Amino acid sequence: MTISASYLEMLRDLLAPIGDLRIKKMFGGASVYVDDVIVALVADDTLYFKADARTQKRYEAEGLGPFTYEGKTRPVSMSYWRVPERLFDEPDELLEWASEALNVARACAKPKPAKGRPSRPAPTKKVPRKAKAPSGAKSSN
Repeated sequence: MTISASYLEMLRDLLAPIGDLRIKKMFGGASVYVDDVIVALVADDTLYFKADARTQKRYEAEGLGPFTYEGKTRPVSMSYWRVPERLFDEPDELLEWASEALNVARACAKPKPAKGRPSRPAPTKKVPRKAKAPSGAKSSN
């Protein structure tokens, strides 16, 4: 998998209106973050938007499939679907699809743990025990 700098720059320009956009290269491809959620993947200069059971029908209607990679024992499909090439000539429609992908990504995002130290259980309150009288001591009544 390879991606060109010019392709990533084009994506930055086209997708900038949907939010705080950040592209992070990884594993020979890239992840596209908007407002700190992954909304798309890029592999071999191909864009894949996040989809769910409802929105993937739109991609299927265009004859497109999900991002798939070769796992240890079988191909693995992810919930990112190939974006129709025609959308690159229709920037308004591309943004509509991107916004839809952002909504799906937000709905699927796991809540992040609070920054800082890991949470610890609250300390338990120790109840003082009555002291035992030393052996051989007489009790005073």
